[in-house]
Amino acid sequence: MKRRCAALLKHKFYLIFFPLFIVCLLTLVYVKVVVRKKFYIEPYGITLHSSKAQANKDVKDVIDCMAIYQQDPVEIGKSLEIRRRDIVDLDDESITAFTADCPRYVKARGYSDISVTDEEKNFPLAYSLVVHKNMPMVERIIRAIYAPTNIYCIHYDQKSSESFIAAVKNLAKCFPNIFIASKLESVEYAHITRLNADLNCLSDLMSSEVKWKYAINLCGQDFPLRSNYELVEELKKLNGANMLESSRPSELKRERFVFQHKLQDVPYEYHKLPIKTTNAKSAPPHDIEMFIGSAYFVLSRDFVHYVQTAQVAKDFLDWSADTYSPDEHFWATLARVPGVPGEIPRSEPDVTDLKSKTRLVKWEYLEGSLYPGCTGTHMRSVCIYGAAELRWLLDDGHWFANKFDPKVDPVLIKCLEEILEEKKLRHWLNTVS
Repeated sequence: MKRRCAALLKHKFYLIFFPLFIVCLLTLVYVKVVVRKKFYIEPYGITLHSSKAQANKDVKDVIDCMAIYQQDPVEIGKSLEIRRRDIVDLDDESITAFTADCPRYVKARGYSDISVTDEEKNFPLAYSLVVHKNMPMVERIIRAIYAPTNIYCIHYDQKSSESFIAAVKNLAKCFPNIFIASKLESVEYAHITRLNADLNCLSDLMSSEVKWKYAINLCGQDFPLRSNYELVEELKKLNGANMLESSRPSELKRERFVFQHKLQDVPYEYHKLPIKTTNAKSAPPHDIEMFIGSAYFVLSRDFVHYVQTAQVAKDFLDWSADTYSPDEHFWATLARVPGVPGEIPRSEPDVTDLKSKTRLVKWEYLEGSLYPGCTGTHMRSVCIYGAAELRWLLDDGHWFANKFDPKVDPVLIKCLEEILEEKKLRHWLNTVS
């Protein structure tokens, strides 16, 4: 009888507690596999996500950026493990909320702690940022390039989402030296509107009270590879020259401006593109010799003034309106016009993307020959960098690079932010000691 009772109690125990055990086990598995697979991207130096989410971080989330720079295989392996997780970034609405209280935002992001040397104060820079999406990344770029003595123009695409526009406006109102372009374009890929966006910002920057020395343009997937004081040191060496690509066009590239192009609807990614017609264009005005480059530049103040005032530049801009991707020949060509400020003589060799320090871009079809392979992923043959490229990026000699995406590799962005901040701090301490 006692044995029967014991067996019955044991049976009831299993009926009651075994399902409970299974539930607990499944919960632990869920927490380990699902919750811990998330990796939260935060603005450098602060925490915005909930403490509960932060509690899910473990030692594998702590990255030693100097070890990444030194290409330590264990630390790079940790970054690869993080990339396999569900990367959770902020969204445009989060940035709008974050910047709603300007004093709180400025303090939280450490803007009030940014100090500049006398050399930086005497050599202010101007930035044109042409952006259209992903405000969390735009916010990171601005924080990385910010100095209180510089001035920043943001041009957002008129087609941008309401949440993105709201976030841009909220951030801009927090700073006296950040503003939105007074004239906005509905930007289409490879169209004159892309060039006009930068020209609109340059016009506003020239009208500002800040007597900046050089203008630099960026897009939403760029990131600096130099701190502000390092950039100032490099720019002073130019002694008024410009830094940009300028090469002789191939026959294929010549078709971009030998024939008229018409903006048309297309059934794929860009929706609208300038399509080549059979109509031949007239020769460039003023016997201008054509060169090609990229949309990105570092231009002296005198050169920008020339572009805005010289009839040659105005006529060339009008002529370029129906070409394909005019931003990739406009600057490259004008920089070679005899007598322009910071002129690159026509007789000089091509200034390629490897010679120009304006932008480090890794093309898939040149990997293995001109530079090491991409450790991130590719988008339209361009590498979106991975953390294993940190050392190469910082040591190559360029001032900015493209492309970055925290959702492809959050560790790389984190380490670039951290290393640039440490450089600024060390430089400041050296100047005051």
